[in-house]
Amino acid sequence: MHNFIKITESISHYDNLEKKTVRDILSEINTEDQSVAITVKEAIPQIEKLVEEIIPRMRKGGRLFYIGAGTSGRLGVLDASEIPPTYGMPPNCIIGMIAGGDQALRSPVENAEDDTEQGWKDLCLHQINTNDTVIGITASGTTPYVVGALRAAHAEGVLTASISCNPDSPVSAEVDIPIEIVVGPEYVTGSSRMKAGTGQKMILNMISTSLMIKMRRVKGNKMVNMQLTNQKLIDRGTRMLMDELTIGKEQARSLLLLYGSVSKALESCRE
Repeated sequence: MHNFIKITESISHYDNLEKKTVRDILSEINTEDQSVAITVKEAIPQIEKLVEEIIPRMRKGGRLFYIGAGTSGRLGVLDASEIPPTYGMPPNCIIGMIAGGDQALRSPVENAEDDTEQGWKDLCLHQINTNDTVIGITASGTTPYVVGALRAAHAEGVLTASISCNPDSPVSAEVDIPIEIVVGPEYVTGSSRMKAGTGQKMILNMISTSLMIKMRRVKGNKMVNMQLTNQKLIDRGTRMLMDELTIGKEQARSLLLLYGSVSKALESCRE
């Protein structure tokens, strides 16, 4: 590991940032961001392999755990927290875990990411088993909290994967399916919440969305199991039923509110 070079920490291609105009700063950040999607595209075979492995496990009741520290941990918690309202899945289907616990979502918890043992201890609180999957998210690929958790999970026969932004990083050696997106130096040197974070967010979107489609939480192209937690979503569900059943707005809205989701309303009307 002593020869391992962190590209995520390498010097920015840009300098004297404080002397630039706002337009120049914004344009240069945008230029850098455009390269991220291309880099993610190159990782699709690894992402595909991972999703194909998770699907049968999730169909047997297995859960997906995201585990990370700092920005990476926050991105995992964000993706996990959006699955119940968007797809009507139970909150323990995809679980986001961050070094230092929920307090660390808003403010750093000192040394939390440096603890090699704590990640596995946190996973064990959920009675983790071999139907489950653990994805470690770490831009550097070296975060001890994440690496330690994945090493222990792998040893227990749990499917493991990693999302990192350095080639041949230590975390990749610990998992069944390593996903590496080498996005290059950040605009502000070492600020991995930027391109690295954007790339990680893209991959998490791809993993969870493809899983939910394959778990039949989408019909056609619509979120038929979304929770009706606000007026916008009730209106969207009403339009879905109007389209699917060729009925008027009032009838569609009544059906939606009666059954609580588009999918249940459709089932009732087709029985």
